[in-house]
Amino acid sequence: MKILLDKEALHDGVAQMAQQIEVAFEGRQLTIVGILTGSVVLMADLIRKIDQPMRVGVIQASSYRGATTQRRELVINSELLIDISGRDVLLVDDIFDTGHTLKSVIEKMQEYGPSSIRSAVLLKKEGRQEVACEPDFTAFRIPDEFVVGYGLDYEDMYRNLPYLAALESHDLKKHAQLATENQLPF
Repeated sequence: MKILLDKEALHDGVAQMAQQIEVAFEGRQLTIVGILTGSVVLMADLIRKIDQPMRVGVIQASSYRGATTQRRELVINSELLIDISGRDVLLVDDIFDTGHTLKSVIEKMQEYGPSSIRSAVLLKKEGRQEVACEPDFTAFRIPDEFVVGYGLDYEDMYRNLPYLAALESHDLKKHAQLATENQLPF
């Protein structure tokens, strides 16, 4: 794996984004909604850095399942979503890649009548955007590489890494071999 952002860089970038969010929502109660599962680590760090009243909830959305790096049909599960009617909402996600997930989740959440919805992402992948939608807050811009760590996964693994790394082709081959032998080193 090639490390793109170490623990300190991630900490600093999230802290800067938290400051921007505080300024943008100053004087208003904030409802933060994280997109499961990738945003869990970011959301945990982010809410501890924002010093203002807030409510916290989650929504589930996924377009990657199993051993693939190819996007499939997006599935959104809003059963866990807290009441956002009349609320100022900050939607938090791990990565902005093509933009389809963020755009679709925002559209779904609009059905529940929030006062406003803004979005924050840890990463924006360069050169991949396919929709006319931009996150309002972005901590980092990264090259077009498949990344893991700090909540991002490959086959539900690597989310616990305290840094952000790019999986290279030999990493994927090693992962597949170890998975076949049921000997993943975690």
